[in-house]
Amino acid sequence: MRIHIIFYLLFTTIILSCNSLDETSNLTEENNDNDSNNNKEECLSCINFEIITLGVGPEGEIVDEPKVPAALKISTNDSIYYEGIIGIEIRGESSQYFDKKSYGFETWDNQYNDIDVSLLGFPEEEDWILYGPFSDKSLIRNKLIYDLSNQMGRYASKTEFVELSINYEYKGLYIFMEKLKRDDNRINIQKLNENDIDETLITGGYIIKIDKSDMEDGSYSDYNSFQSKYDVFGKKDGDKKVYFNYEYPKPSEIHVYQKNYIKNYINDFESSLASDQFKNSENGYRKYIDVNSFIDFFILNEISNNVDGFRLSTYLHKDREKKLIIGPIWDFNLSFGNADYCGGERYDIWLHKFNERCLDDFWNIPFWWNRFLEDENFVNQLKDRWNELRISTLSDENIISLIDDYYSFLNNETDIVERNFDKWRIFGIYIWPNSFIGNNYYEEIDFLKNWIKNRTSWLDESINNL
Repeated sequence: MRIHIIFYLLFTTIILSCNSLDETSNLTEENNDNDSNNNKEECLSCINFEIITLGVGPEGEIVDEPKVPAALKISTNDSIYYEGIIGIEIRGESSQYFDKKSYGFETWDNQYNDIDVSLLGFPEEEDWILYGPFSDKSLIRNKLIYDLSNQMGRYASKTEFVELSINYEYKGLYIFMEKLKRDDNRINIQKLNENDIDETLITGGYIIKIDKSDMEDGSYSDYNSFQSKYDVFGKKDGDKKVYFNYEYPKPSEIHVYQKNYIKNYINDFESSLASDQFKNSENGYRKYIDVNSFIDFFILNEISNNVDGFRLSTYLHKDREKKLIIGPIWDFNLSFGNADYCGGERYDIWLHKFNERCLDDFWNIPFWWNRFLEDENFVNQLKDRWNELRISTLSDENIISLIDDYYSFLNNETDIVERNFDKWRIFGIYIWPNSFIGNNYYEEIDFLKNWIKNRTSWLDESINNL
């Protein structure tokens, strides 16, 4: 059976490679009722991802799991960047309910083995993401915050605007991006093997994540996670406690001694933070964490009022013989005013006080942030960093300039916006959890820019008055 699949795969790949680039423009014409997609052939700078699943019936359907084999061609109107085999699946949590899906894929060889490749100039790897913005009608919230993070010197996923078609059906604008994982060019920590359990090797590297469970039934257990000893208010006797998921090494690969090490390290950090001596520079919380990373993480989540911030999609990593670092940032589609619950629409409230507004939510923010702000040294560092960034990376001028660049490319230079919203006719329609419903793309971008200006103004006063 496997031999037949391989022959089919090779045959399909040969057929695909023989097709002329002119067929790229027909992908949306044949399967989309919208005439505006005819403009696609005129866009010399548009990057097209064409995916053809290699199978028929259920085998060719892209599902949540497992990954299905497909042929990938990446091209512009006049050049082919890449052709090869991938394994692709639907990704995301709540976003899976949207009509426009997001996808994760691995680059494979003809034997379906993972291979590292460089795509669009990104460093070589095997794991990639095609994120399809849907409820975020600006299309740019994730890219904006990731670009700002990188400008601040904090790694975030590299991104690129692309257009996607699957099995000759046009899917619209997507953001091609790196998947977060241990890698020299992504989360750069030491590789930790299962037998690395001596007192030095066992200290790293680890990636843990505050997030929903990755288990199929959504459960947390000793297998995939551990629970904080402290509730979200810093008390031991409460029942609202945060879970930490083992991200790297994977639950199936991490040694029990390694589990105990990282669990105890987090416990020691939280215990020091909850203690009366938490401000002590030698034996307080600073002994365990890279404070500068926590300040930058705080700023990026607060400036965007990311309603999921601090409590979901929150990555932490620890390298060998080094302190705990928080980040990289991840998943900001419900940020910058794009959420109508728990204050997500407001520019004039603290995100880190989420628990006070939405304690009934299952996923709450750990007690850390309120406690940090009780330390005058932390507050002073925060003020200095905020004011430094406000005359550089996080100035209104820089942020608005980035947004204008994205708008110019997507709307004026390439007409990608027109094609995307001809496919997905959602202007003037509520898509969960929109707080603002614009009637066109300009209104969505205008709302975003005005919201950011109001937010930064409020933070200027609020941070400096801490």
